[in-house]
Amino acid sequence: MKYAPIIGLEIHVQLKTASKLFCGCANVNDGDVGPNEAICAVCTGQPGALPALNAKALELAMLAGHAMHCEIPDIAKFDRKNYFYPDLPKGYQISQFDIPVCGKGFIDVEMDDPKALRPSFRIEITRAHLEEDAAKNQHAPDGSSTLVDYNRGGTPLLEIVTEPDFRSPAEAKAFLQELRALMRRIGVSDADMEKGQMRCDANISLMPLNEKGDFAQAVWNPKVEVKNINSFRAVERALAYEIERQTGLYDTNTPPVQSTRGWDENRGVTTEQRTKEGSADYRYFPEPDLPPVDLRDIREAMRSRLPELPSQTRVRLRDEWGFSDADARTLVAMDWDAFADRVMSELGAWLESTDAKGETGGEILTENKKKLAKLAGGWITSKLAGLLTETGKTIEATNIDPENFAEFLKILWKGEINSANGQKLLALMVETGGDPSHLMEEHNLGQNMDEGEVKAIIERLIAENPKQVEQFKAGKENILMWFVGGVMKATEGRANPEKVKEIAREMMG
Repeated sequence: MKYAPIIGLEIHVQLKTASKLFCGCANVNDGDVGPNEAICAVCTGQPGALPALNAKALELAMLAGHAMHCEIPDIAKFDRKNYFYPDLPKGYQISQFDIPVCGKGFIDVEMDDPKALRPSFRIEITRAHLEEDAAKNQHAPDGSSTLVDYNRGGTPLLEIVTEPDFRSPAEAKAFLQELRALMRRIGVSDADMEKGQMRCDANISLMPLNEKGDFAQAVWNPKVEVKNINSFRAVERALAYEIERQTGLYDTNTPPVQSTRGWDENRGVTTEQRTKEGSADYRYFPEPDLPPVDLRDIREAMRSRLPELPSQTRVRLRDEWGFSDADARTLVAMDWDAFADRVMSELGAWLESTDAKGETGGEILTENKKKLAKLAGGWITSKLAGLLTETGKTIEATNIDPENFAEFLKILWKGEINSANGQKLLALMVETGGDPSHLMEEHNLGQNMDEGEVKAIIERLIAENPKQVEQFKAGKENILMWFVGGVMKATEGRANPEKVKEIAREMMG
């Protein structure tokens, strides 16, 4: 029998506030301070210590809700989620149960692969609620002891719960990448999964399909929750493993039970941790130390603070500048769209100038914009990104500003340098931050060979290679590129290949 995966995600996003959710302790990342240095009586659950809501965290949660098209209620309240664990000093977690800060919403996702099962799809958001994070357990390798660092305890989290709308592991990965771009764009979180700023638990079950491809039963099969997933790749791998594991269980008439499993990245498997708990196990009840929060006064204020969202930016990059779908997605995913905007703004102004139009006064600006966008997209997302990865630099910390990069693309566009030397020039720009025109001249990288020198080299090649000359005269047009290659090698790329081709044709004609 064939089965279809039914996948839902629960994502915890660490909010970018200066202090924790219910106290004044600093909101720090691992390694910022020593163990148990960012703690106080409130976040360690000392008797008599009372929580006070961080207004900034509430605003960021509402901002995220608007970005995810969520319903924002008039009133939200907090609840106690009761369970006992060493990383929870109060014996309960302050969370939100029945009236969260964000209600139903949705996020639209585009897949990188146009041949995907669903090239684009919508994921419904069930809810998003505020809660405090737990502390961090550090287990000794031999299992002899466990130390607890309470620095993380009490930091503000936004837990985002989706509907089970995913139909493949690849869709779950694409959604998380879109969510990260969204959280970064609105300034809610850096959402770095490797730093624990965005964590994901995945719920997955399999449903049998009939011959028509529809569900063969009306009752949902037991779901399995997979925890400890800390990268996009891990999400995809963990879900793919679970699909294979659960399929094997159904095929051998030993269906899985509802449970919680952990993802082991090194072994590439999930391992059972415990039987899945329902909400009743946590004995939720209203938090008595925090009154309900009236959201009406700040709801519209938060909506007005929304910037251009990633999906809107991708459309604009395509429509305004002519970037391809792939380049637009990459630029937004890398958070380089602002850099690309400034580069294209420079190039757009230049295209409309007499310098760009040339002596013939070119009038096809729209077509040239598309060609320049293709050139810019390739050099930004591939060549520049590769250089920055090699040097360990970010786009913000690089020596290249958008104006200089636009000047570099003009040089390429006008054929003043070839691709190989262009990469050398770009590396010099990353290293020094210098003007591309000056660097090209200083390091003799331009295609500026004197015509007389080019003719002399071609003349030598003709004399030394009579067989190739005869082949060209016999109609083998492609042999011309053999001579171009010889000249380019002899000049170390400083000759213009189109000019070389023209001269060689003339000299052998």
